[in-house]
Amino acid sequence: MDAYTSFAQVYDLFMDNVPYEEWGRQVIRILKDYGINDGIVADLGCGTGNLTERLAAADYDMIGIDSSEDMLEIAMEKKMRSGSDILYLCQDMRSFELYGTCRAFVSRCDAVNYLTEYDDLVRMMRLVNNYLDPEGIFVFDCNTIHKYETILADNTIAENREVGSFIWENSYEPETRINEYDLTLFIRQEQPGRGQEPLFRRFQETHFQRAYSLEELKRAAAEAGLLWLDCVDADTLVMPSESTERYLVVLGESGKEEKNG
Repeated sequence: MDAYTSFAQVYDLFMDNVPYEEWGRQVIRILKDYGINDGIVADLGCGTGNLTERLAAADYDMIGIDSSEDMLEIAMEKKMRSGSDILYLCQDMRSFELYGTCRAFVSRCDAVNYLTEYDDLVRMMRLVNNYLDPEGIFVFDCNTIHKYETILADNTIAENREVGSFIWENSYEPETRINEYDLTLFIRQEQPGRGQEPLFRRFQETHFQRAYSLEELKRAAAEAGLLWLDCVDADTLVMPSESTERYLVVLGESGKEEKNG
């Protein structure tokens, strides 16, 4: 779970291809389909607040939860600019604490995959169930085994932009289903004066994620006391297939009798 430190400063520069607008519309549509038109919604693994801000603009009372102080610092800057009333909490999604319940939880951009231990996945889901209102829901996405095995695999991805460049060196271990990627970024720095060669600042981080099967996700939800309500391909919004790269899952609150079990 230790990631996004120095990289947080340039995260949004290299995540501009992530369809946050579309993801926001998807989540809002799902929330409304389940009768959740307002109230408190918590964003687990909120990062720099890209999705959190969009849900706040749709009149949800947002709580953003992330373990990275650096990412939350940038989220707070966005909050100041937008004037939103988001509450940001620097907490681990495996052990977060809230003062009350929420109508819904959301988690996008494969934050769940950062839980590399199955027991941590169950622990997080139990907390979600504990803090959900009756008939509340949990909407999250999760990269698939197929994506790690065939799309990311042991590939290296490099890209040059006006602001800098990045190198993504990926490796995937099928036996453990642990995906490791090393990020190296070179970000152009502004320099006063003219006629000077540009300077580039180097950022490096290593990230670990785990691929979960659909069966594991269902089992974890059941162990946490959550109801399995729906699962679609996050890109096509139809039933998942062998080529699905990201699941979009909806779980439902099912009572608190077993929350400490």
